[in-house]
Amino acid sequence: MWVSDKWTDYELLDCSGGEKLERWGAYILRRPDPQAIWDTPKSLKEWSSADAVYERSSSGGGAWVRAKVPERWSVSYGALKFNVRLMNFKHTGLFPEQASNWDFISERIRGAGRPVSVLNLFAYTGAATAAAASAGAVVCHVDAARGMVSYARENAAASGLGDKPIRWIVDDCRKFIEKEIRRGKKYDAIIMDPPSYGRGPSGEVWKLEDSLYGFLELCSGVLSDKPLFVLISSYTTGLSPSVLAYLADIVFTKRFGAGVKSKYKCESRELGLPVSGSGLVFPCGSACRWYAE
Repeated sequence: MWVSDKWTDYELLDCSGGEKLERWGAYILRRPDPQAIWDTPKSLKEWSSADAVYERSSSGGGAWVRAKVPERWSVSYGALKFNVRLMNFKHTGLFPEQASNWDFISERIRGAGRPVSVLNLFAYTGAATAAAASAGAVVCHVDAARGMVSYARENAAASGLGDKPIRWIVDDCRKFIEKEIRRGKKYDAIIMDPPSYGRGPSGEVWKLEDSLYGFLELCSGVLSDKPLFVLISSYTTGLSPSVLAYLADIVFTKRFGAGVKSKYKCESRELGLPVSGSGLVFPCGSACRWYAE
């Protein structure tokens, strides 16, 4: 498991009964998480004094209640700074378990010894974009939601990266890749965090289990002759880390590593966050890292 244990502005205090209790900077949030299936005692006083609580509705969805927090506030991870907000569907605009991936991105780019161009797909609020840009990469940030791209630009500015070479693209990721292939555009690294399910702007259905293999094959067409890495994240229940590794090896090692022993390595693990209340590690999705050794 890759554990994001270097945070100072974020802390997973406890988790139980389908909920997790977190500290985001100066504020305590209580929100649902279906992974927390155990029913251990909620003994921390913060369970009853959280600054904001997300309550599910019996008819589906839910809402933040008893919210005693600003409209937005900042949390830092090293030199990176992100704006946090109470968003729909229990989200905050940031996935703290991804910090171990931000470290991987930064280390690979800084250690490349050459200019690096990065394509960040399904890029959401731009944490990975900020990590890549701060390490010196030229980044292309792509997301179909205009609001999320605007949010990502705010995060880049908050981290002092507003003048870095970042292209901000509002487009369907598959359609954008197809256009880049026609244009002959190449990238040294690809980052992606595809959704479990979604619909494109023209009603196209995206289901990760059915679409990911073909999408990875398409993405291989925009990788440079000497790719640095591909990073895939997944929060789809039932899609194991080993499946991601198998896909990456089939698509990328077959195309770029054939006949070159150990030139490329593929690792895939769960992502996790340490739980300060129990001393255990809470699982938070999976990631696959395919990279040049």
